[in-house]
Amino acid sequence: MRFFTCGVLLLALTATGGDAQIDVCGKAALNTKAESRIVGGQAATAGSWPWQARLLIPVTGGTALCGGSLINSQWILSAAHCFSSTSTTGVVVNLGETQINNSPNSVSRSVSQIIVHPNYNSQSQDNDVSLLKLSSSVTFNDYISPVCLAAAGSDFPGGTTAWVTGFGTLSFQGSASSTLQEVSVPIVSNTQCSASYGSITNNMICAGLTDGGKDSCQGDSGGPLVSEQSGRWILAGIVSFGRGCALPNFPGVYARVSEYQTWIDTQITSNQTGFIVFNCNKTDLSGSCSGEPPITNGTTSSTTTTTPDVHQTTTTSPPETTTPKAVCGRAVLNSPVFDGSSVVSAGQWPWMASLQKNGQHVCGGTLVSLDSVLSNADCFSSSPVASEWTVVLGRLKQNGSNPFEVSLTVTNITLSNQTGSNVAVLKLSTAPVLNDYIQPICLDNGRTFPVGTTCWAAGWSSGRGGEEKVLQEFQTSVLECSRPTAANDSICTTMFTLAEGDSGGPLMCQQGASWYQAAVLSFARRSLRRRRAVAVAVMEFEKLSQFEDFLVQTVGPFLPSTINSSSFNPTTPTTPIAPTTPTASVSTCTSTPVWHIHKKIFFYLRLIFHTLWNIISSEHKH
Repeated sequence: MRFFTCGVLLLALTATGGDAQIDVCGKAALNTKAESRIVGGQAATAGSWPWQARLLIPVTGGTALCGGSLINSQWILSAAHCFSSTSTTGVVVNLGETQINNSPNSVSRSVSQIIVHPNYNSQSQDNDVSLLKLSSSVTFNDYISPVCLAAAGSDFPGGTTAWVTGFGTLSFQGSASSTLQEVSVPIVSNTQCSASYGSITNNMICAGLTDGGKDSCQGDSGGPLVSEQSGRWILAGIVSFGRGCALPNFPGVYARVSEYQTWIDTQITSNQTGFIVFNCNKTDLSGSCSGEPPITNGTTSSTTTTTPDVHQTTTTSPPETTTPKAVCGRAVLNSPVFDGSSVVSAGQWPWMASLQKNGQHVCGGTLVSLDSVLSNADCFSSSPVASEWTVVLGRLKQNGSNPFEVSLTVTNITLSNQTGSNVAVLKLSTAPVLNDYIQPICLDNGRTFPVGTTCWAAGWSSGRGGEEKVLQEFQTSVLECSRPTAANDSICTTMFTLAEGDSGGPLMCQQGASWYQAAVLSFARRSLRRRRAVAVAVMEFEKLSQFEDFLVQTVGPFLPSTINSSSFNPTTPTTPIAPTTPTASVSTCTSTPVWHIHKKIFFYLRLIFHTLWNIISSEHKH
């Protein structure tokens, strides 16, 4: 159950000061989770999580849902991304709820002040923390009481058991729950979490299953992630963002509460909150602080889910799923089945583009940067004027509803000018918002796809996909090329159906967790050959790496993959090479960058050295 909306942490403290807060915080008289080993998501019982807050925040066109935690009698701790402004008008905080509109012990409060962390970064979601002051204090009881906060220096080792709670959606982009949900998830180390997301700061903490299935989701943002230590529940994190909900290898990401002790104490000058140092190595190892290894066989639960988007739910419109950092080759909704099926589901190939003229699909293409689409040059032989073309991203069906698609105009078309087949780069008028349905694919810059590698092609063409003309996919395998010289400039595959509307689409191969485009499909220039050794039909395509110089000049440095998102591709320059400004809507590019010449010189120097070494070694043996 990934709770990514506006979660709030109610700072419910007693009126007698900080010492008294230590006496009351983190105690849940009706909670027995420390003794149980329940790891699946489920409905929470009344009073199990007495600090849970449900926030209702007015937004344009409806109401946004977030979570939060009571931290003293008048303050709530939540997420910064829940608030587009600090206006308190219409903001409502509900406490003591288990069943919405059916909790006799619940109370509601308006808000008199909203404080968003001054260093909150909406792109990276760093410092995703906010404080809300209630209009009046609440009285503590078994159903409403504050949680303790992880103090500076707290340590939550990977594998530490934690619990996340909220009223968010029960599945990605699903409906919000009317019952408070709870789920147990293990803490994931920041090192492991960074391998999935690429940019996890010290202000963040992650939790989730390797196999997915348990998580917070939209509507849970700002809510609590807690761990139990010596009979006290301590707030470790605040629901912030994630990739989808409950996806494998994408744990939920939370704001690390222990990093904000000084900031919280500065904002709350009286009736301060109860901070406790959490350290599994210095406790009696009772309850949740066990440090057991992460659970890896989670099953999908109705209470969990994750997205690298912030988890904020609006009652009238679906939430956006923006990605904090642009990387290539990421397809979290991709699960191709190797059974020959050509059916594609939404988001399976998120870089696919439909190139359209006069509202009709003409060719395929791929998003290869934040504002560039790659296609086949042959698609523009009869109509090279950029203003006549439109690019549609996030599309599944050519006929029918596509709720995730965006249509963008084209400002420029640049064609390569090489011997043989050529490619085209279309510059978009604006960069699309990246989400699970729109992502760039990685560009091949010389990778090796060994014989036998499974690859895929995808595209739209008339006569396929039924009445709705759904995007089709085709599985193929890399073969040894029959032409002696083809190994250097071509990639050969087993036969698959290729029609005219598929031109410009990708031949895609996966390496690690990332997808790379190995070639651009060409219907007009496809090469069908028969290998002499065996009667196998071979399809031959020019390697995309043959256009590397052109692509670097027109697209710029290639985006980093999900495997190494901290640096750009080592074979591309570290600074962008500015493309030549064309005088018309179509231009050609033939220049070779100096850095590429240096690479070739280095290759020949290595060849000469290797030859000399062999001669010396041979003479030494004799």
